[in-house]
Amino acid sequence: MNKLMTVTALLGLAAGTAGASPAKITAQSIIVNPVETKLDVQVWVNKDATGNANPVYRKGEALSVGLRTNADAYVYLFNVNANGTIDLFFPNGFEESNFMKANVTRSFPAQDAKYTFTVGGPNGQDKLLALASTRELNLDDIARFAGDQGFAQVRLSGQDNLARALSIVVNPLPADGWTTDVALFRVQAQTSGGTSGTVTQTPTTPAPTTPAPQQPTAQIRAGERQDGTFDDAMVQAYSRLKGPESLGEATTHATPWGDGWWQKFGGVGAYGNAALFHAGGSSRAYAVHGRLLERYLSLAQAENGATKPPSRLGWAAGDEKVIPRNPYGTSGLYGFFQNGALYGTEKYGTFWIQGAVLKTYQGLGGSGSFLGFPTRDQYLLNGAWAAEFEGGTIRTVNGTPKVYRK
Repeated sequence: MNKLMTVTALLGLAAGTAGASPAKITAQSIIVNPVETKLDVQVWVNKDATGNANPVYRKGEALSVGLRTNADAYVYLFNVNANGTIDLFFPNGFEESNFMKANVTRSFPAQDAKYTFTVGGPNGQDKLLALASTRELNLDDIARFAGDQGFAQVRLSGQDNLARALSIVVNPLPADGWTTDVALFRVQAQTSGGTSGTVTQTPTTPAPTTPAPQQPTAQIRAGERQDGTFDDAMVQAYSRLKGPESLGEATTHATPWGDGWWQKFGGVGAYGNAALFHAGGSSRAYAVHGRLLERYLSLAQAENGATKPPSRLGWAAGDEKVIPRNPYGTSGLYGFFQNGALYGTEKYGTFWIQGAVLKTYQGLGGSGSFLGFPTRDQYLLNGAWAAEFEGGTIRTVNGTPKVYRK
């Protein structure tokens, strides 16, 4: 009960108020919404379809998780291990989206999924937390996808720290805009070679056909292929961008990717990791850095196993640009691609926009206009494209994008 009271105080709410919530407020709760909500989420494991028991798993057993919401929602699934380690099961790079339709049951991993969950250790009590939200949440301060990894790296440990971080994440939402549920399971029977973290997240398909960083006897040069030849477009791009100052040293050879080539670089300071992309048939190569590169590769991973660029964006078609402070005081990054664009900020995250919505947005001045930066990915609303920004929205009405101020 002390942990429950800690979370209640953390949310700035009286214990008596919390009692009105329809959520399952028990001693095992991690974070609960004290406001009565129509939104409901249910989570369970394959050994207990009720979600109310505390089944036992042996190390090496397969685990699957069931989720269901009573309304359209974005769902986030965390596992708090017995030693405090936290895993983010969902969203992940193998699923197209963490948006769930009302009254549709989903299982993770699905039957045809490209990954598995296997119980590893340590022994003890685990808690699965499902958080459903009417809006997409920004988890950048909690978890981060690194490169082309399928699962995010969680920066926190411990149930209380997760509760504190999530209370900040959900704070901007309407009072009744989110809810949670918790399912329990225990891990027993130590085996040799146990892993850290209760559930290991293992891809069931071979790793993407991108090269592991080379360990050469001599430094790889920009544009250098494995056979010693050079991609001239990459060589020119590295020179144009003052590569040693913005890209750093190459960590792989120039490697075939889709119908073109790409090469990874170690990055320099705040620029973060970097890559040069050269589309087939193009005479120029372009650079993508940091959080934009991470999101670009995660979209490719989710869409095609990172064997080629994601179709919603295509190849990089311009060098990444730094966007100075806009009318809302927000600064960030902009990446231009064949079929769309990525906008990234520390404040909101990194999001894609494309098509007529992007054309309308950029026609108004993009992130420097009254709309400001995107606050989520472009999405379908009643079968038509829509996008949300700091200062307004764009909705497609009868095939035509319409702009609305907040």
